Amino acid sequence: MSHSHATCPPPPREADHGMSPGDFDASFTADMPRLRRRLLALTGNPHDADDLLQETYLRLSRRARTQNLTRQQHPYAYTCAVALNLLRDSWQHPSRRERTTDELPEAGWDGGLASYEASATALALLSTLSEKEAAAVILVDLEGLTHDTAGERLGAHRGTVQRNRLRGLAKMRAALHN
Repeated sequence: MSHSHATCPPPPREADHGMSPGDFDASFTADMPRLRRRLLALTGNPHDADDLLQETYLRLSRRARTQNLTRQQHPYAYTCAVALNLLRDSWQHPSRRERTTDELPEAGWDGGLASYEASATALALLSTLSEKEAAAVILVDLEGLTHDTAGERLGAHRGTVQRNRLRGLAKMRAALHN
């Protein structure tokens, strides 16, 4: 008895050599709930399971559209094997996986250019205002003082500070839109 080291022969093909996209969609839809349960058990995360399910569908549907997906005797087993290969690939290449975090990304370093541009724009806009309007905007909006405190510093009533500030902000908005 001799043993051959040849590889396994491919599964027998039917006469049409491929699975139509419609046939594939029907087959995948029928197997989808079962496959999702299996992927959920393996990943422990419904979002990861859904991502793998979608990636499996996309991978196999491309083959079906190009008629490169052969009819399988056991379509669920084939679909499951593709999904498991995708899962294994994500384990072997963790850098390809999305990482969730509750931290915000660091602000990009631009050498201070954005800060400089913002300051230059603010100074240019403030220079278009009257002295009283500019003082009100600076004290209330930039330094964070209340209208009362700004009025005390400027020797004016809070209502005057508020009117000057509103006029100044309106002029600045108008200058930005021109």
